[in-house]
Amino acid sequence: MPMSIDTPLTGLLGIRHPILLAPMDVVAGARLTLAVTNAGGFGILGGGYGEKAWLEQEIGKLKQQPQAPFGVGFITWSLARQPELLDVALNAQPRAVMLSFGDPKPFASRIKAGGALLICQIQNEDMAQEALDAGADILVAQGTEAGGHGASRTTIDIVPAIVDLAAGRVPVVAAGGIADGRGLAAMMMLGAAGVLLGTRFYASEESDGAEEAKKRICAAKSGSTTRGIIFDMSRNNVWPAPFTGRCLINDHVRRWTDRELELLQNVKKVAAEYAAATAAGNFDIAAVIAGDAVGLIHDIPKAAEIVDRMVTEADQIILGRRNSSAALRSKEICADTLIT
Repeated sequence: MPMSIDTPLTGLLGIRHPILLAPMDVVAGARLTLAVTNAGGFGILGGGYGEKAWLEQEIGKLKQQPQAPFGVGFITWSLARQPELLDVALNAQPRAVMLSFGDPKPFASRIKAGGALLICQIQNEDMAQEALDAGADILVAQGTEAGGHGASRTTIDIVPAIVDLAAGRVPVVAAGGIADGRGLAAMMMLGAAGVLLGTRFYASEESDGAEEAKKRICAAKSGSTTRGIIFDMSRNNVWPAPFTGRCLINDHVRRWTDRELELLQNVKKVAAEYAAATAAGNFDIAAVIAGDAVGLIHDIPKAAEIVDRMVTEADQIILGRRNSSAALRSKEICADTLIT
């Protein structure tokens, strides 16, 4: 078992490792949520657009392990259409509720009153300040490399910027393009207190994602994803600005790239074809929602193995850096002694 990496995030959530599961709609069900939590990370159920029957079913599974801390994540602007779903989540007494893509203020007081921590995913400084003003306990700084919906700032840019803005008031978690211990160590060097992983956990045994989608993630090379609005247009579900979606490049994306206006003009027909492809698991047309980290993912292990690998690798990197720094200081002391 790898050593634990203690940060302000692990202390706040009461977990061993600073690794969070991204609340991926459809993919992050109860099985994956519990697997990540039981591995020492923090599982967050993917509440997504808000299907009440599914949410109640998956929360019921989580409650069968009352000792396992978990979170529930929502798309904020979609939750505003069904605010009663927040009560479904809070009735299960989650350790945290995560809100992404919208103003958290309308829900913050209910989340706090329900005894849960408020996690807010943000993509720029204005959103971060809005989240802090709403009482966020944890900020997730999401870079454009992330799979699914996001904005344009890179992870290596947005993470230190939000760390500086937070100024130690709340832990900052990095998201986007992270799939191994090198990414965890790098984000900690930038001041992050942990990482939130989507694509890497998508390609895990416990993920509810389609097996063919998992295989495509493993087969993909670096540079095999794109960010845009084609898959949103194709399912007639365009998001508010500035959010666009990242997915694997497939035949459908190639067909409609630079032809978005034509797609819009034929959206009824395209949407019907896309829905049929999704139901059939035809990922030449349907999107595999994945991030830039696909080039680092080559297998479909258990979630616990992913966590163990990441923590072990990050610990070795951090320890190696400490040893190198100590050796350098020793040489400097020796040099000073000789000069004297």
